[in-house]
Amino acid sequence: MSLWLKTGDSSLLERVVKKKQVFKRGEVLYRMGQLVEHMYVIRGGSVKTSVSTEDGQVQVIGFHVEGELLGLNAIESREYHCEARAMGVTSVCEVSIDRFEELAKKDPSIQYEVLKIMSAEIRHSHELLTLLGKHNAEERLAIFLLRLSRQFAKRHCSSTEFNLSMSRSDIGNHLGIAEETVCRVFARFQDDGIISSAYRHIKLNDITRLQQIANHRPSYNRPALSR
Repeated sequence: MSLWLKTGDSSLLERVVKKKQVFKRGEVLYRMGQLVEHMYVIRGGSVKTSVSTEDGQVQVIGFHVEGELLGLNAIESREYHCEARAMGVTSVCEVSIDRFEELAKKDPSIQYEVLKIMSAEIRHSHELLTLLGKHNAEERLAIFLLRLSRQFAKRHCSSTEFNLSMSRSDIGNHLGIAEETVCRVFARFQDDGIISSAYRHIKLNDITRLQQIANHRPSYNRPALSR
């Protein structure tokens, strides 16, 4: 809830929250094209966002965790540009978009936090384009795991041991590689002692080697898997 706490107004959250609710795994928070009335702050659990193309293909564009704000990029058009679906039991606060805008106009600290959130989203989009265009399967998985590590560290959780809330299929969809390839890369990393994996539980045993893989360094010179 850092967005709200940094404003210095302890009652801000209560002033903009419409209601609190819980979504079960697979339930939809909002759909692409749906009119916007509120945004969501994730209180616990995790959410994946995806877009659908005209030919019915689905692309996972992001995974979101506790403390993140969803729906901010829909303020201008007043409609959601993606679908948001709970990846497990997820609790959220519905934030009144009209009340939020009203308070943001008066409070520069809220404006600054929104600017930081939008800047991070733009950076993530650029990084994803680079990831899909310049990296092979091992490098994509290494970068993905390192990002999760940093994400958990920011939440003051273990940066080396955590559960993956997303499926191998969703990971592959997000990274532009086949689900089977995701499984093979995880198995390869485990065989080489880089990670330990038991279903969705992951332990990063060698951060340095993951960084070497992510940065195209030659110390990890096994043949690359196809995409």
